Amino acid sequence: MSPSSRSPSDVQARIAQAIYLQERGQLPQAALVCQEVLQQAPENCRALHLLGTIAAQSNQAALAVELIERAVTLQPEEPLYHVDLANILAMQGLPLAALASYDRALVLHPELAIAHFNRANALRELRSLEAAVASYDRAIANRPDYAEAYCNRGVVLQEMGQLDAALASIDAALSLKPQYARGHLNRGLVLQRLGQPEAALQDFDQAIRLTPAYPLAHFNRGNVLQELERLEAALESYDRTIELRADFAEAWCARGLVLQKLQRLDAGLASYDRALSIKPDLAQAHCYRGNVLRQLGRFEEAIASFERAISLDPESVDAHANRGLVLYSMQRPQAAVDSFDRALALNPGLAEVQWNRALALLLGGDFERGWSAFEWRWRNPHLYLHDLRGRLSEPYWLGEEPLPGKTILLQGEQGLGDILQFCRYVPLVAAMGARVILEVPAQLATLLANLEGVTQLVTLGEELPAVDFSCSLMSLPAAFGTRLATIPGQIPYLHCGDAEKLFWKEKLGQHSKFRVGLVWSGGSRPHQPELRDVNERRNIPLEKLAPLANIDAEFYSLQKGEPAVSELAAAQSRSWNGPRLVDFTPLLSDFSVTAGLIENLDLVITVDTAIAHLAGALGKPVWILNRFDTCWRWLLERTDSPWYPTVKLYRQASPGDWDEVIRRVRTDLVQLASRHRG
Repeated sequence: MSPSSRSPSDVQARIAQAIYLQERGQLPQAALVCQEVLQQAPENCRALHLLGTIAAQSNQAALAVELIERAVTLQPEEPLYHVDLANILAMQGLPLAALASYDRALVLHPELAIAHFNRANALRELRSLEAAVASYDRAIANRPDYAEAYCNRGVVLQEMGQLDAALASIDAALSLKPQYARGHLNRGLVLQRLGQPEAALQDFDQAIRLTPAYPLAHFNRGNVLQELERLEAALESYDRTIELRADFAEAWCARGLVLQKLQRLDAGLASYDRALSIKPDLAQAHCYRGNVLRQLGRFEEAIASFERAISLDPESVDAHANRGLVLYSMQRPQAAVDSFDRALALNPGLAEVQWNRALALLLGGDFERGWSAFEWRWRNPHLYLHDLRGRLSEPYWLGEEPLPGKTILLQGEQGLGDILQFCRYVPLVAAMGARVILEVPAQLATLLANLEGVTQLVTLGEELPAVDFSCSLMSLPAAFGTRLATIPGQIPYLHCGDAEKLFWKEKLGQHSKFRVGLVWSGGSRPHQPELRDVNERRNIPLEKLAPLANIDAEFYSLQKGEPAVSELAAAQSRSWNGPRLVDFTPLLSDFSVTAGLIENLDLVITVDTAIAHLAGALGKPVWILNRFDTCWRWLLERTDSPWYPTVKLYRQASPGDWDEVIRRVRTDLVQLASRHRG
């Protein structure tokens, strides 16, 4: 029988056959059957519509629109044709055109739930969120068991910031459809935003149990595991995501961030590069890439990555702020301040950025603006100062109130070196007529007990007396309006006890050779992982000091703390080719004892750590081995320090190059030791 001679009932049977083939995924065969029908009946709307939906499934969107528009023209009163046409337009990224078709369908059938649902999806795409919620509500009113509508409604409420309402809507979806993987995914996203990461993880896991090959669920599971600092598990989730969907650029980017946190920097960089090969305009990947390049000391490349991120997203606070950090590390403080200012123009309340801006101002010698900005440190969550600030009684003194007859509590903060540097202000406070209570950690108590101006010393953790004012030692430069020319520079301002000095004089014996104290590490600070990179750049591997061998001098280790102590023990147990190091550190019970040893030395050579401040405050010659991206307190382009007249700075000429620094130190030390011998 030829196609043209088929009866209407035979045509309907052929359409049913095409539908059967379509449902089984046999799209080419289904399309062929529809084409045969249309040869017999060119205006058969069902065949046109069905062939259009098959074309859409085959990613032939333009053909799909053409075919379904023909069906709509022939049978404009059929609402489902309008809905399917709108769906294809929405898939083409034409939400406005799709919205018009959904509206035509609803004129014909006002209670058509699927039309309200898809109309809401188009409104969400157009960011008309309140209107989208209203359309989801209409869909649910016409179909109370519409789990997908409840779920999508929850997603939109989440985007509107109505998290409790969003959770309730998604819960309603899951009560109707408990095995709904997408519902569990979106519930997890809401719980994560509500600050319930463990609960969110349970929902992501449930979504994966229901649909194991669900890239979005694995991706978001990785995100919440990263938030929980379960980094290896997060990495596994991102790897599974990429296994399921290799072109998932955001997953490659998030994977890079985990690798970066795990200090696998080269692998992290490769992951960011892979993300950008897939999606070159992914601003976040450019920003993260800049961060890892900064950690690797590749500053120029880092700047280029941040500037690319900013060109893609001019309002990226992170890109502006991290660009500022690199400029700081490149010793360009004013450019760093400008970059921080751009970040703060977008979000003025970012305490960490305000703090970094303060450091850049101080590094550039702009003490007038720098000290006042330095007060932002109290709000910086990464400095762990909240507990201390809570213990400081009010009012907090910043130089405005008169002090005669008043009692003021001065407290140390941050590192031991900071306390040693800024306790020089205690006599100035006392000179204003105040009774000074000084609170410090126990290891500094003996040393600072005889500091001029101290009325009473308490150790950290002891009960504090009643006071009229309180102030941190590091706020005193702001309180006194310190400028470069007015730094209190009277040296020494710290003194060790006579007993400690005599003990070490007898312990060291005859002073025949030039005596040098060595410190090569400032410790690892495991409780402050965000400072790990700075510590690694500040510290020097012991082996780098080997060129100091064969100098006519005696070397004494002043190095306490791991991993440096184990490093020295390991070096001494094998054929160490550096200078012989006399190690009395087990006897260094506190800083007063250490000060006694330093008083019996001729020179201290140290990285930028507390010993540098101790030696400087004692007025002893001290050479500071200074990393390229120097701490703000050492300023720029100078070999001396206005804080300590006896300090000499040996700065890296390029990032990470300690060898050149040690060569200069050796040359100068040979001459100094020779003069001592002569």
